Amino acid sequence: MILVFLGPPGSGKGTQAKRLSVSKGWPQLSTGDMLRAAIQAGTQLGLEAKSFMDKGALVPDTVVVGLIGERILNPDCSSGFILDGFPRTIPQAEALDELLKKQGRSVSRTILFEIADRLLVGRLSGRRTCPKDGSMFHVEASPPKQAGICDSCGGPLVQRPDDQESVIEKRLQVYHQQTAPLVGYYQGAGILRAIVASESPEAVANQLAVALK
Repeated sequence: MILVFLGPPGSGKGTQAKRLSVSKGWPQLSTGDMLRAAIQAGTQLGLEAKSFMDKGALVPDTVVVGLIGERILNPDCSSGFILDGFPRTIPQAEALDELLKKQGRSVSRTILFEIADRLLVGRLSGRRTCPKDGSMFHVEASPPKQAGICDSCGGPLVQRPDDQESVIEKRLQVYHQQTAPLVGYYQGAGILRAIVASESPEAVANQLAVALK
C-alpha cells in the first residue's frame, strides 16, 4: 500500500507514520531525510540538490521526485511505503503520479489529518527535539522525565527555530496556500480519507486503521 499523509505541520503525521511503519513494515519516506542521505552519499542527484541548497534556493521538484524514484526501488518499499511531507503542491502530486505510473503503481490512499490552527500553535511551540537522535517531546503533553533532557540519550533538548510562534503562523499560512489545494486533488481521485487529528495519538491511530481498510 502506498500512502500519502497530508496535513499541516504539527498535525501528527510523523508520529502516526512511525507507528504504522513499525506495525506494517512500510518505510516512512521523508524528503528531507532522502536529501540529506543523497548528499552524504555523493550521488548525482544528491550533488545536484546540494548545488541548490548551498545557494539557499529550493530544490526543484524534478530532483526531489528523482530521489523518491530511486528510493522506492529499494526492496523495503516493495510492499508499500508512507510519504510524509510530500507532495506539498499539485505539480508535485502530478509528478508523483507520473513516476508511480511508470512503475505500474499508484497512490493507494491519502490521509488528511484535520486540526484547527489554534491547536497547532500550542502543539508546535511546546515541542522540544533532541538534535542527537531525533526524539521528540512536548513540555505539557509528553514531557521528558527530566526537564530539558532527552529520555533516550541524555542529551539536551532544543526548541527548533521553526517551532517558534511567529514562524509557526507563517508555516501554516504557506500550508493553506500551497498544500491545502491537494485535498481537492485527491478527493477527485477518490482516495482521500479524513481523520480528526486533535484527538490522542491512540485515538488517531484507531481512526487511521479504519481509514486504511
